[in-house]
Amino acid sequence: MMEGLEDNADLINDDNRKDGLDDRDILSGDNRKPGRSETVDLTDHSLLVDISDALSEKDKVKFTVHTKTTLPEFRKSEFYVVRQHEEFIWLHDRFEENEDYAGYIIPPAPPRPDFDASREKLQKLGEGEGTMTKEEFTKMKQELEAEYLATFKKTVAMHEVFLCRLANHPVFRNDHNFRVFLEYDQDLCVRGKNKMEVLGGFMKSFSKTTDELLLTATGVKDASEFFEQEKNFLIDYYTHLKDATAKADRMTKRHKDVADSYIKISTGFVQLSTIDNTDLEKFLTKVAETFEKARKIEGRVASDEDLKLSDTLRYYMRDTFAAKQLLYRRLRCLTDYENANRNLEKARTKNKDIHAALEVADAELVQQRACEKFEQMSEKAKEELLDFKTRRVVAFRKNLMELAELELKHAKAQVQLFKNCLAALKEE
Repeated sequence: MMEGLEDNADLINDDNRKDGLDDRDILSGDNRKPGRSETVDLTDHSLLVDISDALSEKDKVKFTVHTKTTLPEFRKSEFYVVRQHEEFIWLHDRFEENEDYAGYIIPPAPPRPDFDASREKLQKLGEGEGTMTKEEFTKMKQELEAEYLATFKKTVAMHEVFLCRLANHPVFRNDHNFRVFLEYDQDLCVRGKNKMEVLGGFMKSFSKTTDELLLTATGVKDASEFFEQEKNFLIDYYTHLKDATAKADRMTKRHKDVADSYIKISTGFVQLSTIDNTDLEKFLTKVAETFEKARKIEGRVASDEDLKLSDTLRYYMRDTFAAKQLLYRRLRCLTDYENANRNLEKARTKNKDIHAALEVADAELVQQRACEKFEQMSEKAKEELLDFKTRRVVAFRKNLMELAELELKHAKAQVQLFKNCLAALKEE
């Protein structure tokens, strides 16, 4: 069954995505094309990037990246390239490994497309086909297919948000690798990491985490109250976001469970209504229809909460982690600067011979470079953190307001649905 979905391939074009993501994209604007990020400045139209199409195959998703630009660095004003998830990760890693970008918040890489849960559910549904009625099986299948499509659309949206953040950043947009990613119309020949590379990445990540703990434990203090406060805030904020995301996911799952229960209740009433010689056929049919409509509303509630709340929390949890990484990079830079100061003091206390003079000159040069690097990083980091605060406040405010409006709309629809059902039953 899942193979049928993938063989037919979920081709999402502009028109379909406008319908599907208008009120789904966690970072889209009110009347903007879906996927355009509110986390970036959209007043500059010199480089516009979006994912115009996406094709799901058995083991991968192919994204068609569409670019329109007036920048002279590009050969054409508009072009399309096809990219896979691994190529997005390659691009993210190029930014993260570039020392020139150490003072910036690197936009979080899009999550890997994961349809395993949908595959498993559809497989279980297929195995249990003989234990349920044809009507119940059809409804459950439709529900799972809708869940698969929603996951697919979210995957497209998150990959697009990553590109939009880069395209609208005043520095990242000029990166050579980013231009290659957008413009080179052939395969980038990016392969997945082998076991040794995965292990190496894990060790590198572990080393970074250890460095962060050591820097924190050794009590390296910022002279800047701003950065010290930001560090403490982000550590706390990340923990709260992680907890809130887990709770939001559980709430969404409960709504989906209720929707699944409505399918069974509706099917049960349909079966009762088909029993011969019953005077309750119209009554039971009406109740079954009501629960089927309630199931659709409940499914929409789950979808809206997932896309407006859970995904917003999850995205900013990852973005907050990226902001924390910036602060730890700055803290390491501060440590290098303080070490350079100590080495300079040691060199100056030595005997005043020719070798000592050369050593002092070298130490002064190292100290000067460390000072310049630290000051430049601090200046950039402050701008990035202030921008991060503005972005997240705007995004949370917008999405929470929209979620509240949608919750009210669905609640009113459910109340009206059951009112109409009771009124119709009284007339029977």
